Amino acid sequence: MTYCCGILVHDGLVMIADTRTNAGLDNISVFRKLHSFAVPGERAFAIASAGNLSVTQSVLSLLEEGLENPSGARETLMNAPTMFQAAQRVGRAIRHVNAQDGSALAAANLQFDVSLLLGGQIAGEPPHLYMVYAAGNFIECTTDTPYLQIGEHKYGKPVLDRAITFDMDLYDALKVGLVSVDSTMRSNLSVGMPIDVVVIRRDACAAELIHRIEPGEPYFADLRERWSAALRAAHANIPPVPYKSDARPAVRVEAREGARIT
Repeated sequence: MTYCCGILVHDGLVMIADTRTNAGLDNISVFRKLHSFAVPGERAFAIASAGNLSVTQSVLSLLEEGLENPSGARETLMNAPTMFQAAQRVGRAIRHVNAQDGSALAAANLQFDVSLLLGGQIAGEPPHLYMVYAAGNFIECTTDTPYLQIGEHKYGKPVLDRAITFDMDLYDALKVGLVSVDSTMRSNLSVGMPIDVVVIRRDACAAELIHRIEPGEPYFADLRERWSAALRAAHANIPPVPYKSDARPAVRVEAREGARIT
């Protein structure tokens, strides 16, 4: 399993992904799931992947090599005229891989499992963030809920729900995203470090930050401890619940057993 999230705020885009790949309890390894592509000043993309590793790698390779269109030209992310059409090409690549490998996977009792986050900007339009499903269809992030997640998302979602707003600072969004990842790792062993991060600032059309957080990195370790301490302090500062009853439960004595039964 995996956990990836994309956060779109006014100042730009944050993409985060773990690297743990689990093919069984005794087959755990590290693979990069967050990939960046750029023509500086013209366009910058980041793609995070979840699902069957062979499927996601095939889709990414197709997006780099290109899919042939009816005119014979090859369509890649690097020549997509708009972000919307870039998302369409991601969906087309997924359907192409499904057409090639889907039946073989089904025959081996394996599911065609893939989901991708595509975020970025092409010069002349604002940044966009999409989630592309296994059927090749997709949705777009909005300012009302300025984030999208794939993989093991449920443990990190409450943090994003409570803290992320479209007008927050770009690196504050990164900080909240890292707390979300940490919350997921605390509750699910199939999500683990290292963690890859990409930050793309609005109108830069280039990755401002590409970074891998390794186990034991001081800032991330400090973030984990501070968040845990903050939760404990918040719990301690909340007034006691008013629902506790002062009445004591009735006690009766069972003569035969000599036991107290409430």
